[in-house]
Amino acid sequence: MMYEELLQGAYDLHVHTGPDISQRKLDDLEYAERTRKLGMKGFGIKSHYFCSAERARLVKKLYPDVNPIGAITLNNSVGGINPSAVEMAARDGAKIVWMPTFDAANEIQYMFSQTGYSELPPWAKVQMERKEQGKSQLGISILEDGNLTTQTREVLDLIAEYKLILATGHLGKQEIYALAKAAKEHNIKKVLVTHPTFSSIAFTKEEQKELAQLGAIMDQCFGCISPEYGITWEELYPQIRFVGPENCILSSDLGQTNNPYPDEGLLTFVTNLMENGFSQEEVKRMTAQNTSFLVED
Repeated sequence: MMYEELLQGAYDLHVHTGPDISQRKLDDLEYAERTRKLGMKGFGIKSHYFCSAERARLVKKLYPDVNPIGAITLNNSVGGINPSAVEMAARDGAKIVWMPTFDAANEIQYMFSQTGYSELPPWAKVQMERKEQGKSQLGISILEDGNLTTQTREVLDLIAEYKLILATGHLGKQEIYALAKAAKEHNIKKVLVTHPTFSSIAFTKEEQKELAQLGAIMDQCFGCISPEYGITWEELYPQIRFVGPENCILSSDLGQTNNPYPDEGLLTFVTNLMENGFSQEEVKRMTAQNTSFLVED
């Protein structure tokens, strides 16, 4: 493809490679091979269930010229908002802490309401199976009486101490605003709003800009568009333009078996942006410059 050079030096910081609970289109090693061929720097391994730092270290051993990024997602499988789990992940080399995703109270309310998904994401299928088995679907909130919980503040202190990226997961709007404001108080330098256009989150472009003014970066994801989870291409272009490429990164959020390979999704992403009014400099800012700032600086 003619726009492959726009992925040189890039990171895909939100990708669902295997091995995982759900079947995936490719594993960590396959994606390392694919990113290396494109001249990408690396990728962030997103598991909804477990810390992926150990996986990242093994990938690095086999692909020393690729920079795999380990992460932890604070769902119930790691104890929810669990400072101990965050500390151990950081000690193991993780760089990204995602707030709860499918176990977020906001996501559970959306998923089991009448406005839920027409096509279930893989994690939602697991949640539905567990619900049918009568297992608890206890939602996690980071707020209590409108204030951040003690455990959440302890996690924020650890994120600051270890210089990690705070990613907002599938929290609700009120929670994400509270996090973005608290990040400044806790001296956290890197806040990433996870797919702000996703169905259960659905920030407007004005709200995204407000969060950017609080210092957050928007993680614009291909996986929200195909299948459509909240936004179309035609709706996304003006949103990125309004928020500003300087305040966004591009991620695939791919790895699902029914979707393109993550690198193919990124290539489609940059091609569509280039053919809809974005400059090479703006796209590189989102693929390479801003992602490198997040994981390297």
